[in-house]
Amino acid sequence: MPSPIRTAVVGYGLGGRTFHAPFLAADDAFTVDAVVTSDAGRAEEARADHPGVRVVPDLATLLQDAGSLDLVVVSTPPERHADQAAAVLEAGLHVVVDKPMTVTAAEGRALVDLAERVGRTVTPFQNRRWDGDFLTLRRLVEEGALGTVRRFESRFETWRASESKAWKAAGPATGAGVLYDLGSHVIDQALQLLGPATVLHAELLHQREGEGADDDVFVALQHDGGAVSHLWMSRVAAQLGPRFRVLGSEAGFTSCGLDPQEEQLRQGRAPGDPGFGHRQGDDVGVLGLTGEEVSVPMEAGDYAAFYRGVAASVRDGAPPVVDPLDSVAVVELIETLHRDFPVRRPQAAQAMRGRERSR
Repeated sequence: MPSPIRTAVVGYGLGGRTFHAPFLAADDAFTVDAVVTSDAGRAEEARADHPGVRVVPDLATLLQDAGSLDLVVVSTPPERHADQAAAVLEAGLHVVVDKPMTVTAAEGRALVDLAERVGRTVTPFQNRRWDGDFLTLRRLVEEGALGTVRRFESRFETWRASESKAWKAAGPATGAGVLYDLGSHVIDQALQLLGPATVLHAELLHQREGEGADDDVFVALQHDGGAVSHLWMSRVAAQLGPRFRVLGSEAGFTSCGLDPQEEQLRQGRAPGDPGFGHRQGDDVGVLGLTGEEVSVPMEAGDYAAFYRGVAASVRDGAPPVVDPLDSVAVVELIETLHRDFPVRRPQAAQAMRGRERSR
């Protein structure tokens, strides 16, 4: 058996603890050797989750012993991604970077160039490519079950009355906001399904009280192949719309609800547990014409496939399981959206008009 891939996780918040470490620990190809966090509580969580793990306070300390590692997973706020991933590559290690891979496309291209120069891989963590509903939709499209796709509607909506993390309420220059957060997934899925695209229209809103980044976004994209994507991302959706509604020349497809893997991970379930990644009950998609629909069971979600692909890259030299240039394309679109459609605050404007009328 080949030696396990010695891995460190940088950042042990929701991303590091919930989305990365469980899959590394469940895969025999990896060992979780180190965790980087300066938070005492998270350090204790890391030691409890992974007995014997080495916990260090910062990346510089970790890289002093780079020879004891093969791979580093960067799961920190987006504005740190470019510098931290570059430091990992320069230390001679492979790197996985949480989404968005970088805040700017220029930073992303620089990381790709650096990885090529040092002979290591940089792999963006676009785990939502392995959502069960997206796997189901992609299979249907590839099989021709919808005919030619004309319109792709995708919603990733949640309800959160206030932002829990200060960095997420900062400006877009830091990678904050729902467009960088959920949008990195939604746009990536659209490009994977339908190919390159340009922006037709967008609405970037900040709906909650006070200052902060965009929390309610609509984007329309025109794909080079002819299809149009309508994409919604929101933290303030009081009711949730369909997750996917796709209209083709022969049939349509609709599904509701989010892939269950995130909630299962939050509940402490582990990859490989019975039923992990599977939807419960009769949660199915609907395929066909109105009045002639048939139910389509959802495929199981499989985020573990991402790390199986990472192992193949590190061990066998396979191409990155997610091409980093795909993430550069997503960030380019996000930069265009922020440039051409600045964030508006409808509630603030309404309050200003009310004060003016009262004078």
